[in-house]
Amino acid sequence: MFSGIVEATARVAALEREKENLHITLECPFAKELRVDQSVAHNGVCLTVVRCGERTYTVTAILETLQKSNLGLLKPGDEVNVERSMKIDSLLDGHLVQGHVDQTAACSGVREASGSWYFTFDYDPAAGNITVEKGSIAVNGVSLTVVNSQHGSFQVAIIPYTYEHTNFHAIGMGTVVNLEFDVVGKYIAKLARLYMVPAG
Repeated sequence: MFSGIVEATARVAALEREKENLHITLECPFAKELRVDQSVAHNGVCLTVVRCGERTYTVTAILETLQKSNLGLLKPGDEVNVERSMKIDSLLDGHLVQGHVDQTAACSGVREASGSWYFTFDYDPAAGNITVEKGSIAVNGVSLTVVNSQHGSFQVAIIPYTYEHTNFHAIGMGTVVNLEFDVVGKYIAKLARLYMVPAG
């Protein structure tokens, strides 16, 4: 379980394909503090550390993860938002994030607003996911509040600190990001689909 408060950005040092899996090696400020089997969120995707070094560590993404997230689009040098799992006695500064990406979205607009930025993202609503005004959403693992919730799109407001300390500064028109929708909202949406009475 994560909070959506990004600890650092890690830089992709190497990518290695092995059949349908992708081994991702990242250079990270807290690499030497990690251990094998530890969970770390990468752009919001929970992955297990399989190899550790002084400055780098390696995780493995399977085919399903690559299909549902933007990790398969990574290139050496790319920045990845990383967060270690929450401790049971930690303050919950963001919101409960499971590290299970629901789908991707594409950035369809970036607007500067007196020192902050509004990012617009479009996603396929056919997957059954929804946003609500002032609700929570994780974008590339960053806990954010939804603004201007629409069918298949939403906006988030990014303050300068978040812009500088996450990979939001690298997001532009067409950039693909990972979305994890609010877990309570997902349950409600599914229950509504299951028990909705047809009109007439």
